[in-house]
Amino acid sequence: MPKIQNNGIELFYNITGTGEPLLLLAGFACDNYYWSLMMPHLTKKYQVIRVDNRGVGQSSAPAQPYSIKQMAEDVAVLLEYLQISSVTVIGHSMGGQIAQELGLNYPEKVQNLILLSSWAQANSIFYTIIETWGELPQTLDWQQYQKVILPWIFTHNFLSTPQAIAQFVKMAINYPFRPTPQGLYHQSRAILNSDTSARISEISCPTLVMVGKQDILTPVAFSQQLAQLIPHAELVLMENCGHGLLIESTHTVAEKILSFLES
Repeated sequence: MPKIQNNGIELFYNITGTGEPLLLLAGFACDNYYWSLMMPHLTKKYQVIRVDNRGVGQSSAPAQPYSIKQMAEDVAVLLEYLQISSVTVIGHSMGGQIAQELGLNYPEKVQNLILLSSWAQANSIFYTIIETWGELPQTLDWQQYQKVILPWIFTHNFLSTPQAIAQFVKMAINYPFRPTPQGLYHQSRAILNSDTSARISEISCPTLVMVGKQDILTPVAFSQQLAQLIPHAELVLMENCGHGLLIESTHTVAEKILSFLES
């Protein structure tokens, strides 16, 4: 299992494929496995690096608080270790926040930026949800927790598929690297304390912003603000999918990403 040591923690990473490097950063409570459906599309042309952010997966979940900037620093250290001087960074949700911090604090390392279902500054509804999601694992079991979260992630049509919720809950329960309540709490607080809206216009690399039209967790307005604040950013609105667009519309999302990179 490939890991590096940084600031007293272990950071897990996975590398698949050959070619120009792509760095994939998952969102709250998710580790590198969340990108699994995308991998066959991306590894055809690229070397794909997946990371477990601190707090989840096979990376450490330290007891003390941490920040989005700190998670971006973790990734920057990994890129140095791998001797990768420049990379395309793709971040989903909280991973998009980490990607923004990489673009702001390590601009020489970020060749292109792709922000999926993310934000610069969210609203009080979103922050209340994230605050609650960080606290609930202390009182709910993992099965109940999944049932609370899933309706915010997927569309009505997707969840109406027979056994959809049951299948996702079963997969989450059987997953061997479940996040701990401590890890989820600290990730949630990192999100609450992150706001790039005053600095995001400093990003200068080519940027793609993408969001599902039915995303109720990070609605279209969040991505519209991102695209307005980042110079020359391209905005793509995805039909018939929500926050979980990597799962609901895997093929289409991959096509949009590959098209953007080829252009």
